[in-house]
Amino acid sequence: MTSSDYLNDIKEIKDLMNKSSRFISLSGLSGIMAGVYALIGAWFARQELLKVYETKTRLYESGQYTGSNDITFKLLAIAAIVLVLAIVTGIILTQRKARKNDEQLFDKTALKLLINFLIPLATGGIFALIILQKGFVGLVAPITLIFYGLACVNASKFTFGHVKYLGLANIILGLIATQYIGYGLYFWALGFGVFHIIYGGLMYIFIERTAK
Repeated sequence: MTSSDYLNDIKEIKDLMNKSSRFISLSGLSGIMAGVYALIGAWFARQELLKVYETKTRLYESGQYTGSNDITFKLLAIAAIVLVLAIVTGIILTQRKARKNDEQLFDKTALKLLINFLIPLATGGIFALIILQKGFVGLVAPITLIFYGLACVNASKFTFGHVKYLGLANIILGLIATQYIGYGLYFWALGFGVFHIIYGGLMYIFIERTAK
C-alpha cells in the first residue's frame, strides 16, 4: 500500500467522522435566498415607515396629530413573513442537498444542531418582544442581530465550523447598532440580508460546487 493510499484512507475516515458528528447538508442557496427575503422585507418595512412619517408630518401641519399611528403590527407581520419564507426555503433546499449526500434531514446530529440554534434564537426573540412591549423599539434590531449571531456560533459546533464567522459578524454588527439607534432597519438589512447573501454565495461557490 502506497503513501497516497494511506492518505486516501485517512481522508475517508475523517469524512466519515465529520459526517457522523456534523450536519453538512446546509445549503448555501438557502442562505442566499434568506438574504434576498430579508432585503425585500426591509424595503417593505421602510416604505411603511415612510408612510407613517409623511402622515405624521401632514397631521402635525394641520394640527390634527393625536399620536395614534402605530405600525408595530405591520412590521412584525413583515418580519414573520420573511422568517417563514426563509425557513420553508431552507428546509426544501437542505432536504434536496441531504438526499444528494445520502443523509437524513432529521437525524440526531440535525436535532442537536436545531436545539443549539433555537435556544439562543428563541431567547432573543422573546427578549426582543419584551423590549418592544416596553417601548424600546430602537433596541429590537440590535437585540435580534446579537442573539442570531450567538445562535450561529452555538450551532457551528454541529455543522460547518465557519458558520461561527457569520455569527460573530452579526454580533459585532448588533453591538455597533446599539450606538446608532434609529438606523436599526439598515443594520438589520445588512446583517440578515447582505451578510447572508455573501456567506451563502461563498459557501455555494467554494463548498457545494467543488463537491460536485
